[in-house]
Amino acid sequence: MHSLAAFLLILLAGGTETFRICAFNTQRLTLVKVVTEQVKDTLVRIVARCDIMVLQEVVDSSNKTISFLLQELKRFDGSRRYSSLDSSRLGRSTYKEKYVYIYRSDKTQVLNSYQYEDEDDLFAREPFVAQFTLPSKILPSLVLVPLHTTPKDVEKELNALYDVFLDVSQRWESKEVILLGDFNADCASLPKKRLSQLLLRTKAGFHWVIPDGEDTTVRASTHCTYDRIVMHGEGCQSLLQAAAAFNFPKSFQLTEEEALSISDHYPVEVELNQTAHSVQPLSLPTLLLLSLLLLLVPSAGPGSLNPLELAAHGCEVHTAFRT
Repeated sequence: MHSLAAFLLILLAGGTETFRICAFNTQRLTLVKVVTEQVKDTLVRIVARCDIMVLQEVVDSSNKTISFLLQELKRFDGSRRYSSLDSSRLGRSTYKEKYVYIYRSDKTQVLNSYQYEDEDDLFAREPFVAQFTLPSKILPSLVLVPLHTTPKDVEKELNALYDVFLDVSQRWESKEVILLGDFNADCASLPKKRLSQLLLRTKAGFHWVIPDGEDTTVRASTHCTYDRIVMHGEGCQSLLQAAAAFNFPKSFQLTEEEALSISDHYPVEVELNQTAHSVQPLSLPTLLLLSLLLLLVPSAGPGSLNPLELAAHGCEVHTAFRT
């Protein structure tokens, strides 16, 4: 009976649906790669977990790779609607990549987008910025700024990312921004001392939600926090529920070799509540249900809190990422 009471309290305290935003370096994603059965099946399951997914290293010069992926997502779950938004092909040489947003168009819509004008050629792949609606009264919209840095210029590109933030803030008059992607922000590419000196570390208001030391790489031989999510703005930070790298080999029981056929990176992701963390007044039906729990559940002993007292104390429940 105690477990029933706890379960009901979790439903009452933490039952708000969340909104998941993800970024994934898909390691040279092409049509040839995505039509491979195991790659396709796993990639679809990874993308389907997210309300907005920002793919990096999409190297297909056509739209066939993403069209195929959208088709497979629809086949995987016909109850959802998916759309995509992609950048131009970016790069300084014949090798070029695209940023591609795949998003659930039944839950969010694109409000604005633009390719950042990199007049000084600071970025190998300049950010493709997009503003999306959110199913939240607290924060109706949010700006995403993806970046895949080149390892030899990590520090320069990440400092220039602060200028992109300023450009977005002025253009759309919004400071509710998430910067995300494969920043190469660890190990040999960016030692910890130089990491701590970045503008995005020293300027106020930026919250790095993927902690230093969290492994975002698939290979057992590496342990680097290359992939990052940085949040700015009181609104989006108040909605933060959880943030982590998604260990898809573990979740889907893949060998290292099988996982590497998909990518050598884990996706990184944040979950946002639709309402900010706060104690909400309990409705009459909720109070009646908690009163019933009082009758069903025996006291746990002196000094313990009963369900009504727990509710009065505003107990907050944090849920783990769903697989």
